[in-house]
Amino acid sequence: MSKFESLGLQESLLVAVADLGFENPSEVQEKAIPILLEDETDLVALAQTGTGKTAAFGFPLIQKIDIASRTTQGLILSPTRELCLQITNEMQLYSKYEKGMNIVAIYGGASITDQARQIKKGAQIVVATPGRMKDMIRRGIVDITKIDYCILDEADEMLNMGFFEDIKDILSNTPKEKSTWLFSATMPKEVATIAKKFMHSPKEITVGAKNSGATTVQHEYYVVSGRDRYPALKRLADANPGIFSVVFCRTKRDTQKVAEKLIEDGYNAGALHGDLSQNQRDLVMNAFRKKQIQMLVATDVAARGIDVDDITHVINYQLPDEIETYTHRSGRTGRAGKSGISMVIVTRSELRKINAIERKIKQDFLEKKIPSGIEICEIQLYHLANNIKDTKVNDEIDGYLPAINDVLDGIDREELIKKIVSVEFTRFFNYYNKTRDLNSSDGSGRRERGATEHPKDGSVRYFINVGERDGYDWMSLKDFLRDKLGLDKDDVYKVDTKDSFSFFNTDAQFTPLILETFSDFKVDGRFINVEVSKSPGGGRGGNRGGGRRRDRDRNRGGGGRRDRNTSFKGGKSGSKKSKGKRNSGFY
Repeated sequence: MSKFESLGLQESLLVAVADLGFENPSEVQEKAIPILLEDETDLVALAQTGTGKTAAFGFPLIQKIDIASRTTQGLILSPTRELCLQITNEMQLYSKYEKGMNIVAIYGGASITDQARQIKKGAQIVVATPGRMKDMIRRGIVDITKIDYCILDEADEMLNMGFFEDIKDILSNTPKEKSTWLFSATMPKEVATIAKKFMHSPKEITVGAKNSGATTVQHEYYVVSGRDRYPALKRLADANPGIFSVVFCRTKRDTQKVAEKLIEDGYNAGALHGDLSQNQRDLVMNAFRKKQIQMLVATDVAARGIDVDDITHVINYQLPDEIETYTHRSGRTGRAGKSGISMVIVTRSELRKINAIERKIKQDFLEKKIPSGIEICEIQLYHLANNIKDTKVNDEIDGYLPAINDVLDGIDREELIKKIVSVEFTRFFNYYNKTRDLNSSDGSGRRERGATEHPKDGSVRYFINVGERDGYDWMSLKDFLRDKLGLDKDDVYKVDTKDSFSFFNTDAQFTPLILETFSDFKVDGRFINVEVSKSPGGGRGGNRGGGRRRDRDRNRGGGGRRDRNTSFKGGKSGSKKSKGKRNSGFY
C-alpha cells in the first residue's frame, strides 16, 4: 500500500498521483488529507509556501465533488493571477481521470467574456482572484450560493495585498453550512478575524512552529554601508556561480533601478513590479521559469504567486517593513525538500530588525562577510575549470583542428591550460584584484549575544571536489564530513557548496586529520580530494548557541555568472542598453 493510499484517496486519484511521480506525501498533506476526507469540517492549516498545500486541499476537494452535477461546488481564492493559474493547472492534473470534471480559472488581465463562457458550460470548481471574483458575482456571472467548499489559499498574502473587504464580501455570498479550508503561512490578526467570522470550530494543523520559517532555509545577514548595497549584491552573486534567485526591493522604483544596473553590468536579470503590463509580467516570468533570468528583482506584491521549486537564493536587497513579509520572501527558496539560502543586506542601523525577525521565525541568522575579491576569484577559477572539464566536445571542430594545432604549436600542456583559463579569468581578476573590503568596519555589534572568537589556533578553509552535481547541499555535505572525520557537529562550519566543488572550515587542530583522511579516499570509485584553500573564506564571525551558527557558510548552488549575450531585458528592464564590452567577461 502506498503512503498516499493510506491517506484514503480513491483509486483514480492514486493513479494521478503515480503519473505525477509523487512518492511520499508532505507533512501538510499527511495531516490535512485524512481530516478533510473523513469529516465535513472547517480547517485552518498553517504551513510555509512550497510545502505542498495545493495537493493537501486539492485531492480531498476533487474526491468530494459530485461530477454528475454541473453546479459550482468548490471555490478556491488565491492572491494573484500567477498562483490562480498554477493551482488550476495542478488541479487539472490531479483530476485527469475524473471524467466530466471542469475546473475554471477566473482572474484579472484576461477576457471576462471568455471566462464567463467557460463558467456557463458548468464548472464544479472555480479558482479565482478576489478582485475578478467579486466583479463576476456583481455581474451575476458566477453563482456561489450553493457551494459546499471554500478554500482560502495563501490567506495572509491576500489580506496583505488589501483584499480583506473583497474576501468578506465574497464569503458573504456563500452558504453558512459550507466547509471552509484556510491555508496560510502565518496567522496575522486579519486572518484570525476571517477565521473567527466565517468558520465554525475549525480544526487546526501546523507544519513547523506557528509563524516560523522553513527549516530548509538558512538565514544570513551581511552588514555594509548604505552606499555599498549594490556592490555587495554583485559580490554575493559572483560568489555563487549559477545563482537562480529572487532579489527583493521595497519600492517599484528601486526594483527597476537595481534590475537595470544588473543588466548593464552583464547579469541575466529582469524586473517584476506593478508598473509592468500583464504581457510584460508574463514575458519576465516565462523567462525566469526557463532560467533565462537568473536574478529576478521584484517587489513583494509582484512576487506573490511565484511558485518555482528550485530557487537557490532569496536576496533581501532591502528588508520589508513587516516581519510576516520576510517569512513569505524566504519561503520562495528551500522548497520541495531542497535547501536554500535567504540573504539579507543590512546597514548597522537595521540590525535591530534582524533581532525582531529571529524572534518571529524562531530561527537564528548567521552573520556573514561579503566575500573579498580574492575569494570570488578563487571560486570563479574553480568554476571555470569545471566548466571546461564538463564541456561536451563538438565534433564539428575536427575540420579546424589542423589549423588550430598549427597556431598553438610549441605551447606545452601547462602553459596552454594557463592561457585557456586566463582568457576569461584575467578580466575578472583585474576587476576584483584591488577592490576594497565592503564589510562594515564597525562590525555588527551582535557578539554580546553569547558570541566568542575563533580559538587561538585559527580557522582553516578547505577545498573539496564534490558539490551539488554529486547530490550534496550545505546540510548533507556537513553531515558527510562530520561522519567521515568523526568530529562533533560544531567542528565543521562555513560549509559552502557550489555546482561541482565546495568549501568548508575547521579549526587548525583538525588539519592533519583531514588531509590524512582524504589522502587516498574514494566514494563509488571516485577520488575525493581535499586541499587547504588559499583564501580565508567568509571572514570571521561569532558563535552562537554552543556552535558556530553565524560562521557556517552553507551557500548552496551558486551564483551570478553572467553570460555573454543573454541578459533578458523583459518589461521596462530593457529601457537602457547593456554595456556590451562588460557582458563579454567577468565583472
